[in-house]
Amino acid sequence: MIKNFYIKNMVCDRCIKVLREELQNCGIEVLHIELGEIQLSMQNIEDETNLHSILEKNGFSLIESPEKQLVEQIKIELIKLLDDLPLELNQNLSIYLEDVVHTEYSKISKLFSTTEGITIEKYFIKLKIEKVKELIQNQEYNFTEISQLLNYSNVNYLSRQFASETGMSLTFYKSNNANNRNPLDRIM
Repeated sequence: MIKNFYIKNMVCDRCIKVLREELQNCGIEVLHIELGEIQLSMQNIEDETNLHSILEKNGFSLIESPEKQLVEQIKIELIKLLDDLPLELNQNLSIYLEDVVHTEYSKISKLFSTTEGITIEKYFIKLKIEKVKELIQNQEYNFTEISQLLNYSNVNYLSRQFASETGMSLTFYKSNNANNRNPLDRIM
């Protein structure tokens, strides 16, 4: 029987790789997998038990309610936006999200805030700051280039937002080799 499952905390390609390998090792056929969603050919009750066990062991969980599925989809879309730099958001974030999740922004904004205790905009800022930390640690770009890659109007705006979110300046973070990045599945 073919079944679709929605998965919480899948935030990168490694998550996909781990789940695919572990499910295949248990003899469960993976028909399709992408961030937040998996389609499996389930043969028996044991397959479903194995799925739950694999998810739990790797820090994932099933998402049952449509509302929570939508919230997870929003998170995934925001993470995907930052995977492909430079960030090219040619419209307001609200319009972008309406287009990709096919739901009015007022509805998804209220649902996200209620469910997660943070606004979509604040969540996206936190994601961007984690990307800044990653780019600083990779040492490929200077601060101005990082601000341009992440579509900040200028490096000063990035600096203020970074300090506001982390409590430290960009320079301090870089000079102290601070490796206090937060996993994307734990940003809130």
